Amino acid sequence: MSDEAPAPPAATARDAVDKRSWRNLNETLELDTRLLGMLVALAVIWLGFHFMSDGKFITSRNLWNLSVQSTSIAVMATGMVLIIVTRNIDLSVGSLLGLLGYTMAVVQTDGRISLFGVDFGVPGLKGHWYTWLVALGVGLAIGAVVGLLQGSLVAYIGVPSFIVTLGGYLAWRGLIFRTGENKGQTLAPLDSTFRYLGGAPERSLGEWKSWAIVLVVCAGIIVTTTLTRRRRQRHELPVRPAGVHIALTAAACVAAILGVWLVAIKYPSPVSGEPVGIAYPVLILLALTGVMTYLARRRRFGRYVYAYGGNPEAAELGGINTRRVLTMTFVVMGMLCAISAAIQTARLNSATTNLGVQNELDVIAAAVIGGTSFSGGIGTIPGAVLGAVVMQSLRSGMSLLNIDSPAQDIVVGVVLVTAVAVDSLLRQRRRNAVIGALVVGVIVAATVIQTGRP
Repeated sequence: MSDEAPAPPAATARDAVDKRSWRNLNETLELDTRLLGMLVALAVIWLGFHFMSDGKFITSRNLWNLSVQSTSIAVMATGMVLIIVTRNIDLSVGSLLGLLGYTMAVVQTDGRISLFGVDFGVPGLKGHWYTWLVALGVGLAIGAVVGLLQGSLVAYIGVPSFIVTLGGYLAWRGLIFRTGENKGQTLAPLDSTFRYLGGAPERSLGEWKSWAIVLVVCAGIIVTTTLTRRRRQRHELPVRPAGVHIALTAAACVAAILGVWLVAIKYPSPVSGEPVGIAYPVLILLALTGVMTYLARRRRFGRYVYAYGGNPEAAELGGINTRRVLTMTFVVMGMLCAISAAIQTARLNSATTNLGVQNELDVIAAAVIGGTSFSGGIGTIPGAVLGAVVMQSLRSGMSLLNIDSPAQDIVVGVVLVTAVAVDSLLRQRRRNAVIGALVVGVIVAATVIQTGRP
């Protein structure tokens, strides 16, 4: 009687080899599979809406508008990543955006500074070249104070973030009606320089400035990837083969050049007929994405945030001041809300009491769709930005198809639940069930879109 184990079936052995080969290839290329999957999903969404709208979606005009419309949610999503990574949530971002936007508008239209309903008149503030800077500074300061307040209640008092920010969701919206002496009236027009923050065809970089930005971005990609490679070599960590490194860097630069050419340069201004170029809010988003990514990956604060999200008890035992780290995530979130509020009010050239309504849902959805896990410790800044683009692409495409608003909300809800389900299944390593969840989500969303068309 032989003691040798039976040979595995040929199919099983072949599957094992295929999985090992894919894993080795992925380790060699060092690709972010989540981000790559998001790019594939975004391409499918764009192509689907392009064909369904008879070629109206993938046009320079629509993509330029899409890029501008995505910035406000994307800016806040970069901060929401850090909040969710620490196993918390912030439901107050939409209401806080409305309060900060209204406050900045009061500074510009009335020359008054309002702090939590208490107004301070400043003689000579209104109508000067620096008025918009004062307004932006006031918004950033109040956003930081609100973030400090909410973060301290969560970190030092121990109140759950859901309750704290739910209270903020109600309180900050109510304070809008006690800001200034306008009783919630619409405030307009705003400072002409301030309006550049909102983006408009006549208030963009233009052709040659946009190409200059592209050159700076490409140089940044080359320098960053090269320094990262050398740093890994210095610490004797595995690196990509030189050919793969050069190919991926070149592909990123080509994608940046083609994207700017297709979206910004090919879109002629309705006023002058000249190339519009990159909008200022998009430039702000690119800068913030770089800063937040550097903060999350290269600075001690970012490492502490992810360490806390991965295991709060171990992080505290390891000597990390977890309460301060948690508080600072809310401070950063408050300041990002101020920047987002400036973008929205500048784009509208006015401030209203319903500014930012339901933005908190879009921000959370963007972060989760971008790969941020509610279990903590997992999430990337570029993924959240891409998630915001996916969200806005869905809304923009459905608007082109004249889908009614209730159907749009249903589709966004389906996409959000599907993203969370996929994340949960991936953590459970049930990869076969992931495909099923994606198929069901796509079928349900497509059915709602089809039935919502006039």
